[in-house]
Amino acid sequence: MVYKNWEKFGIKTSLLGFGCMRLPTKDDGKIDEELATKMLNYAYDNGVNYFDNAYMYLDFQDEKFVGNWLSTKPRDSFYVTSKMPVMMIKSLEDAKRIFEEQLSNLKVAYFDFYLIHALNKNTWDFTLKSGIFDYLLSLKKSGKIHHLGFSFHDEFDVFEKIINYYNWDFCQIQYNYVDQDIQAGNRGYELAKSKDIPMVIMEPVKGGSLSNLPSNIDKIFKDYNPNVSTSSWGYRWVASHDNVHVVLSGMSSFEQVKDNINTFNAFRPLDDEENRLVEEVRSELNKRVFNGCTGCRYCQPCPQGVKIPYVFRAINGYSKFGDKEAMVWDYESHITNVKEGPEGCVKCGLCEKRCPQHLSIREDLQKSLKIYQEVKASLK
Repeated sequence: MVYKNWEKFGIKTSLLGFGCMRLPTKDDGKIDEELATKMLNYAYDNGVNYFDNAYMYLDFQDEKFVGNWLSTKPRDSFYVTSKMPVMMIKSLEDAKRIFEEQLSNLKVAYFDFYLIHALNKNTWDFTLKSGIFDYLLSLKKSGKIHHLGFSFHDEFDVFEKIINYYNWDFCQIQYNYVDQDIQAGNRGYELAKSKDIPMVIMEPVKGGSLSNLPSNIDKIFKDYNPNVSTSSWGYRWVASHDNVHVVLSGMSSFEQVKDNINTFNAFRPLDDEENRLVEEVRSELNKRVFNGCTGCRYCQPCPQGVKIPYVFRAINGYSKFGDKEAMVWDYESHITNVKEGPEGCVKCGLCEKRCPQHLSIREDLQKSLKIYQEVKASLK
């Protein structure tokens, strides 16, 4: 297993981190404890020492199950992580109760790494105003949190504001070779690196989308090396960035654990030719988009409040990968009422006058609505 030095803190974490949000479950929704234990043991025995959890993962089962498993291991042999779920908290008292519950769930006296979970503009504002941030600082001072960070899901300007607010010990972003310009993206990576803030990466294979490429595109990788998995290309692209200290994988099968161990036991950064192939794959995926929206936001603000870039981002993602659940999640995460979606368009045409790509936005919005509605109906 390859390890990364956190030189500021004098610790070493496995480059591969075990994300526990997708542990296998049975038909009744309960964790398949026998299989999940086998997976965790195999990862641990092969050198994985970073285990990522959250309060609500697996319908609130994650922390208790992983806590029971960790209690069988020496405390100095692993790093355990969890997160403050500000998106579901109403008050500082809620935060205090949940934190103590998390320590009990995971059967530890302190967290090696602790994050403010899934920050966006609204949840960050709430974290400050509610006193939760100051509370977490007090926990760090008392030793119940050793390293304080945040995970992030919003646009770069929000990331910039948060990361510049405090001298964070680390931060966690979504990052992969396709989504280099989405959320924090390349700019967020470079900003964190410039501030000497180590990074933990989630969604390195985009929730599995980069593990199951269209066959004609996957052929680019297979022709170069048929003996490695498609997933390994995504993990290696992320891990080749020198400020990445942990690459999380939300593993749900024993086969995934074995494949990831193979990738990180024999890890080497991508060379020039391999980087070229990744860019070729990225280019081919981008050719499959529904339209050429780049997310530049010149069409914003819409006088009616339609969130045009978010509509097109969800539909373009579906065009690339065909992942219905991911498309609906992305769409509904940003389009929270009908006025923000295509239904709110009054066809004034102002957006099209502003668009540098000269897109037929009004027409594409109606096509997008039809695609969304059909996909949504097919999932029922």
